[in-house]
Amino acid sequence: MSQGKHLPSILVPHHKNTSNLETVVMPVPDVVKICMSQSIGAPCKPLVAKGDHVKVGQRIGDTDAFVSAPVHSSVSGTVTDIVQSRGGMGGMETLIVIETDKKQEVSEEVQIPHVTNHAEFVKAVRDSGVVGLGGASFPTHIKLNPKNLDECDVLVVNAAECEPYITGDNRMMLEQGQDVLDGMKLIMKYLNLKKGIIGIEENKPEAIENMNNLIQQNGFDDIEVLALQSRYPKGAERVLVYEATGKVMDAGVLPAQLGVILDNVSTVAIIAEFFKTGMPIVRRRITVDGDAVAEPKNVFVPIGTQIADVMEFCGGYKKEPKKIVMGGPMMGRATNSDENVTMKNTGSLLAFGKEAAEVKVETGCINCGRCISACPFKLMPVIFAEAYNRKDVERLQKFNVMQCMGCGSCSYICPARRPLSFVNTLAKGMVKEATSK
Repeated sequence: MSQGKHLPSILVPHHKNTSNLETVVMPVPDVVKICMSQSIGAPCKPLVAKGDHVKVGQRIGDTDAFVSAPVHSSVSGTVTDIVQSRGGMGGMETLIVIETDKKQEVSEEVQIPHVTNHAEFVKAVRDSGVVGLGGASFPTHIKLNPKNLDECDVLVVNAAECEPYITGDNRMMLEQGQDVLDGMKLIMKYLNLKKGIIGIEENKPEAIENMNNLIQQNGFDDIEVLALQSRYPKGAERVLVYEATGKVMDAGVLPAQLGVILDNVSTVAIIAEFFKTGMPIVRRRITVDGDAVAEPKNVFVPIGTQIADVMEFCGGYKKEPKKIVMGGPMMGRATNSDENVTMKNTGSLLAFGKEAAEVKVETGCINCGRCISACPFKLMPVIFAEAYNRKDVERLQKFNVMQCMGCGSCSYICPARRPLSFVNTLAKGMVKEATSK
């Protein structure tokens, strides 16, 4: 087991309350609403109509767009409607509403793929519908088909899980560690990669031990575990690439351009599952936690399940939820309603009461410099804020605002509670708008 290089980071409360809770299977809900926008790319077009009967694993949405991934039914039942609805991210989305029959009949389309070369492997991964499950939701088959494939030699698997509360990846390694390794070996075989590295934070000793034991038992001497500091944001793409390989990854640069294929640990494991069973991604292991949740759990949830149904399975709310976050508290997104639905990239649902959700009152900057020392790339959020307020695009560019990855470390560490990360995002938008003219 190796130790990585270190970039600046911060210590956040881990709150890994569910780390020792084995994943439980949620009963099939009465209704699911499956979104056609399940990746960072183009939304899919429905392949079914109102009144159609669908089965588990059936492809119900797809598109010819390059950056995309198909969407499959997570349940068996009847399509009762296809609606336009405002989603958790604020935009209008197409949802296929399915009334479940609770039978979970498997579609005839579900077939174990047989591949013999890289092109067939990439096609099979697309057929699985898998996207980046760490939250980015970038279609995985595109990531596994870089233009410079011959220059890529290492697979880095992101199992850091550095956000507070979330423990799904930890449970994946404890419950499906062999799938993680099998998925890695598939990727390494068909992309001809020489080495595999699994980056795991040190606060997951059981996962580290299990993965090391499985590596030894399988005789995989081309795969190793990289122990990461238990600090935030060790799971950020550019941070992990540096700490695993020593290669500096600037904003706008893809890992493959540095010879690295980077994937989330759950993404890798689901690829292995698909090649063993033929079942595409139709459910997610979701951590449900927060001080408003009665019974925190790790839960297998059918994709398209309403948040309210997941919360009900976890005992409901023990206090009124003032904020529900899809994802982690550092980089996740607050959703406006628990009627919104789970997606492929929903790794956690966090519900917080009034006190935990309260936004602290902002005060004046005291020029302490903590935001600079906390930034993995030594950026200067105070300068960005001043330049943004003056609409000084040239100054924003001079001090490299586009290098900000939005990790939120600056906002978290600021004693004045200034929304520095949010302003950075606005400033990046200002630069993009100015330079696109």
